[in-house]
Amino acid sequence: MSDARGGGTADVVIDALGRRCPLPIIDLARRIGDVPVGGTIELLADDPAAAADVAAWCRLRGQELLGSAGHAHLVRRLA
Repeated sequence: MSDARGGGTADVVIDALGRRCPLPIIDLARRIGDVPVGGTIELLADDPAAAADVAAWCRLRGQELLGSAGHAHLVRRLA
């Protein structure tokens, strides 16, 4: 599966389509430890609040939001 930037493959893909807030963010928080530092997670979430929630979670948790496209949100683990 391609990542939110349109190239490459994420280390972990979380399919949270159809799940409502706060479940996609909880899924992301639970799985961030599954990737090495520098690795990426692609969160697929169609909840209307997902884009803002992912951006806020990344800021609060010290992770990097690489981008969002449609329902795909790509996060790089920094710590």
